[in-house]
Amino acid sequence: MTNTTTTPNSLDGLAFEKALAELEQIVSRLERGDVPLEESIAIFERGEQLKKHCDALLKKAEARIDKITITASGEATVEPLDIEN
Repeated sequence: MTNTTTTPNSLDGLAFEKALAELEQIVSRLERGDVPLEESIAIFERGEQLKKHCDALLKKAEARIDKITITASGEATVEPLDIEN
């Protein structure tokens, strides 16, 4: 099996989709249970880094989403999306 894991410091600029795909590979490998202990620990740590990276990218994307509403007069207004409600 080819190791497609990038170095731990390479998260800068790593796209969400690529980070998620790598995280899914790690989960799959760990679930199979055929990875030696030391490697399991290393890829688990990489998975934690990827999870944090994905969370940060999602929060950044959420901050950029705007809610478009139409006023009574028919004008469109843009305001930050309130994701809490």
